[in-house]
Amino acid sequence: MFTEAIEKLLADHCTSALIRAVEGGETPSALWRLLEDSGFLELLTPEEEGGAGLDLAALFPILLAFGRFALPLPAAQSIAARALLQGSGVAAPAGMLSLCGNARRDADGALVAPLVACGRFAEFVLANVDGDLLLLDGAAAERSPSGVHGSLEATLRWPAGQALATLAGRGEALRVFSAALHAAAIAGAMTWCIDKTLEYCNDRVQFGKAIGKFQSIQHQLAVMAEQVAAATAAAEMAFSAGVRVPQAIPAAIAKARGSMAVPLVAATAHALHGAIGVTEEFDLQLYSRRLHEWRLAEGAEGYWNRLVGTALLALSGTGSSEFVRLATPLTEGQSA
Repeated sequence: MFTEAIEKLLADHCTSALIRAVEGGETPSALWRLLEDSGFLELLTPEEEGGAGLDLAALFPILLAFGRFALPLPAAQSIAARALLQGSGVAAPAGMLSLCGNARRDADGALVAPLVACGRFAEFVLANVDGDLLLLDGAAAERSPSGVHGSLEATLRWPAGQALATLAGRGEALRVFSAALHAAAIAGAMTWCIDKTLEYCNDRVQFGKAIGKFQSIQHQLAVMAEQVAAATAAAEMAFSAGVRVPQAIPAAIAKARGSMAVPLVAATAHALHGAIGVTEEFDLQLYSRRLHEWRLAEGAEGYWNRLVGTALLALSGTGSSEFVRLATPLTEGQSA
């Protein structure tokens, strides 16, 4: 029910024209208010506190939709922040709230949150600083855009003593959650890429027939589909039923597998679209740029693969397949 409602809202309002306008400097306040007023930011909030009371498994298809529509808002991050703050006594502030899983404290005490999702206009940031959660006001920060064309990321810096609230010992859960969110976004965006690539290959005629009929094209589409399916399955396993915060190893596997798939999927999509695929007017570049950005967010595949490998080596005598089965138990409604 929630997925269908959100997809309809995004189909009506999250257009490629809006995405381009946001990349050009416009703040998507109207779309944010629609999501906020509809209660979609409270999907993980318990029903007794006015939320929908969903678990991660029910949230996953909604996160896929955010990626499939390239939503230029920190909606997923705001949903996660509310789950992370639950029971802490600190309420999530009204406004665009993003996450940073690898913030640091400089020698002068200043706090630096590198490459925050939607950091160009996020009003608040919930950050992991040395294992603690800090809630920070974006209005007090110095913002430095990433410098990448069309990127909504920015690095935010606060003078010492600017935290609105500090929660000890909850920071690592934020980085894990943020990695899982990016894995879901990658899977959703790659699904859009393969759908549009299939559509193009069936419509584009060369030498008297659709290029999708050529065996070499079919081979590339098959490899692309394999990568998208694997990344989506890995992301799904990070969002288990019955919980509101992802576990570390499933999230690490999801982020690593999704990040690994990005170069091949993006390159194949552009190759099969030919010259039109690299034009500013064509929507593919809106997705391929984001895929490469999300691949690096919270650490690329190398970082998360090291965490998974370390956990595997710590279990002497356990094979890789058995390790994955134990680390990512399937829950009812999820597919193998």
